[in-house]
Amino acid sequence: MARIIQLCLLLLSSIGFLAATQNQSEAGWPVHDDGLTTDVQWDHYSFTIHDQRIFVFSGEFHYWRIPVPGLWRDIIEKIKAAGFTAFSIYSSWAWHSPNNYTVDFSTGARNITPIFELAKELGMYVIVRPGPYINAEASAGGFPLWLTTGDYGTLRNNDSRYTAAWKPYFDKMSEITSQYQVTNGQNTFCYQIENEYGDQWLSDPSQRDPNETAITYMELLESSARENGILVPFTANEPNMNAMSWGSDWSNAGGNVDVVGLDSYPSCWTCDVSQCTSTNGEYVAYKVVEYYDYFLEFSPTVPSFMPEFQGGSYNPWAGPEGGCSDDTGADFVNLFYRWNIAQRVTAMSLYMIYGGTSWGAIAAPVTATSYDYSAPISEDRSIASKYYETKLLSLFTRSARDLTVTDLVGNGTQYTNNTAVSAYELRNPTTNAGFYVTLHKDSTVGTNVAFSLRVNTSVGALTIPRLGGTIRLNGHQSKIIVTDYTFGSETLLYSTAEVLTHAVIDDKPTLVLWVPTGESGEFAVKGVKKGSVVSKCQGCSDINFHQESGSLIVGFTQSEGVSIVQLDDEIRVVLLDRTAAYNFWAPALTEDPLVPENEAVLIQGPYLVRSVNLKTSTLEIKGDSVNETSLEVFAPKEVKAITWNGKQLKTSQTSYGSLKATIAAPPSIQLPAFTSWKVNDSLPERLPTYDASGPAWVDANHMTTANPSPPATLPVLYADEYGFHNGVRLWRGSFNGTASGVFLNVQGGSAFGFSAWLNGHFIGSYLGDASIEQANETFLFPNTTLPNSSNTLLIVHDDTGHDETTGALNPRGILEARLLSPDNSNTFTHWRIAGTAGGESNLDPIRGAWNEDGLYAERVGWHLPGFDDSAWPSTSAQNLSFTGATVKFFRTTVPLDIPRGVDVSISFVLGTPANAPSDAYRAQLFVNGYQYGRFNPYIGNQVDFPVPVGVLDYTGENTIGVAVWAQTEAGAAISVGWKVNYVADSSLDVAGLETSELRPGWSEERLKYA
Repeated sequence: MARIIQLCLLLLSSIGFLAATQNQSEAGWPVHDDGLTTDVQWDHYSFTIHDQRIFVFSGEFHYWRIPVPGLWRDIIEKIKAAGFTAFSIYSSWAWHSPNNYTVDFSTGARNITPIFELAKELGMYVIVRPGPYINAEASAGGFPLWLTTGDYGTLRNNDSRYTAAWKPYFDKMSEITSQYQVTNGQNTFCYQIENEYGDQWLSDPSQRDPNETAITYMELLESSARENGILVPFTANEPNMNAMSWGSDWSNAGGNVDVVGLDSYPSCWTCDVSQCTSTNGEYVAYKVVEYYDYFLEFSPTVPSFMPEFQGGSYNPWAGPEGGCSDDTGADFVNLFYRWNIAQRVTAMSLYMIYGGTSWGAIAAPVTATSYDYSAPISEDRSIASKYYETKLLSLFTRSARDLTVTDLVGNGTQYTNNTAVSAYELRNPTTNAGFYVTLHKDSTVGTNVAFSLRVNTSVGALTIPRLGGTIRLNGHQSKIIVTDYTFGSETLLYSTAEVLTHAVIDDKPTLVLWVPTGESGEFAVKGVKKGSVVSKCQGCSDINFHQESGSLIVGFTQSEGVSIVQLDDEIRVVLLDRTAAYNFWAPALTEDPLVPENEAVLIQGPYLVRSVNLKTSTLEIKGDSVNETSLEVFAPKEVKAITWNGKQLKTSQTSYGSLKATIAAPPSIQLPAFTSWKVNDSLPERLPTYDASGPAWVDANHMTTANPSPPATLPVLYADEYGFHNGVRLWRGSFNGTASGVFLNVQGGSAFGFSAWLNGHFIGSYLGDASIEQANETFLFPNTTLPNSSNTLLIVHDDTGHDETTGALNPRGILEARLLSPDNSNTFTHWRIAGTAGGESNLDPIRGAWNEDGLYAERVGWHLPGFDDSAWPSTSAQNLSFTGATVKFFRTTVPLDIPRGVDVSISFVLGTPANAPSDAYRAQLFVNGYQYGRFNPYIGNQVDFPVPVGVLDYTGENTIGVAVWAQTEAGAAISVGWKVNYVADSSLDVAGLETSELRPGWSEERLKYA
């Protein structure tokens, strides 16, 4: 970067904007608000909420991907525990509007008010992102699929038909959110308009040629939000650095929002990195992206804000089991999130912090059933190294208040004695606190390098460490070295160990520092006269003290564990290696998201600490322990007793004032085996005797379509035209006379497939491909299949969801169906289609419009609890198998009796036995009526399917169903099992959650859809 030019630009920008404002920050930059409230303000440096500057460290969470409201607490508590100050939610129009006359924010998991209430209770600010388009790797980008027919125009514009469609949902979402804004004592502090909609300009943004259609659309959304009570600032997120839309610093065109941010996925948003070359150039692992100049040019007077920064990557069809954590794991977290701080970012939200599951038909074709996203909180709700590594930084950003106002005053290798290491110097212009972000000059390098660092401090220029030793970057790592860091009333002159957090307890500060295991560190505290070691970890070297220039310098090497240093009997310093730091927590005693330094306690040891409450002389701790755990608590002297999840612990006090105890291991959990299955045929529609005159079937007789992609043959055989939007649909085409075969061109998204039967005889399948969305097949008719003058062709068509962005209107169905006859004169006389029972009328408002497909078993409700399968034949086989090309439905019930006081996570495991006749089959897993897995061994690799409590009944009988569609005459065999992912002694008492309303049972109404 050309530092002199940039600083000049900063100064010129500052002068220009200062001339237009009376309100300036302490560093001379203009302070903005949206003209409706001053409860949220911002300037060049950071957001301010209720007059307090905040480093916004947020994570994205999709409530509709875990449709159990009782588990929303678990996710939000884990976000809070990691030190985040906020979380972000996309709301899904599709989830709330199964048809164009329903807006449901009350049924089951559609009631979102608990999310806002939890934010207030737990002390988390909220970023609300209502769309109406959200992308999110959801089918049609979160648009309800009834919108995709073409009847509402081309979407995401000012077409009156589209406006009339989104307003009921968007109005209601705004109205609900308005009750939970910071302006009335709640915690929503900003409201995003649309999503990655960088369409303000018709051409190159530098030309400032307005796109009036897009501008009018944005203004319509903004007006709707304001009319329905939204007072907090509007935000927008740019899809990449080429868009430059909606920013008032950039232009005065219409549609501008208050604060524009930038989304960035430097390691690619998908495990298939070939998809990302058009945006980021050729993919290079661990290559950082420069953002500073972009923010300086495009939005110089607002915070450098990243509404989406990479929290992981989604796993596409044929992607690796478990996702692509190698590129976006703990090392990625360590390097890239610190890099953002080097670029002066003070507000960022990780996409995703918890991904969840694409259950039912949520997913777009780009992704398989899992939406784990390699996120810090895994799909099964577990936490591991990536979560803990994120916590190391988020706790620091919550504590380092001076980080919210910094200038980038220099960068380069001149700061170090090793030209392989670069540093970025950030400095608070008011307090003079310094933050040096160090990393490999070539960020793609992962070697182990040593260096010393030249820093500027309040006592002058220093080269650190002072007492010998070095600073190290071991692998794809970065370190933030602080100078003149304030903790309580004390000043940390410098530290080569990273600051984790600090707290003021009984008016005395406790500072927590960490280094990677086995590395050395050095720190100096101003004004300190003496120091002593009060506890040293086993295997740690001696800790050395040295007085210099009015400061006490402390040097150490940290093996695994915890060491405690006391300085002048007033300051306690906790030294941790990475392993110990992973299990170090700073829970709040307040609902203030910023957690003032005198409103926290410090705890080392457990897998998770969710919250604390100080009640007279007892500290009540809630959290999770997955094994027997040693607990150490740094709390006020008034604390004489500790409870863990309501149980009294036997404690002992250390010489330096902490309390220690031991938490018992949780009980082990054994799952019952699946011993007996029932089985029935689920494709009677292929038989000549089947009657398709019932209400399950709709005439497919449209001869025109509003879809911009008309079919090659008529009638129109697009499923959405007839109100059937999800997954498997069945088409029955009738024709008279003879033909030698049929040509079919079908579109269904990546990994889709279809099979065909003529008069009950299987004639072939398209098995699918992870990268093909449209395919054609010619199926020849054997002479024996045409005995009658009247013939029926059955096509079973599976699709994997609608495309996103401009592809949302790409049809799903048969683009061309042409009989092959000698003179090509024979044509189909009639077509009918069957899909989800009830179509858009949504027979199951709890599980919702995404959940069911058109298979016979689903239409008549075999997947639902309470269906009587006593007349079905039994099979006790461990592997469920059959021969022939058809669909079979297997069903069993199994009880669970999970004990109280534990959190248990369970996954189903599907597989293809070694002796299976073929892997050319598609299977769907149903758990108490919920479609919680799409297993496609011919294409995909996912075999583990986490299913949450609430979908599973942890204290009762569970109905398990598996639909298996064999796409060849060889048939299919599938193994079905389950496993416990983890058991935790926990305040999240999953067996005590009231979830029965989430599992409605079978009713006779289903039978009419046979």
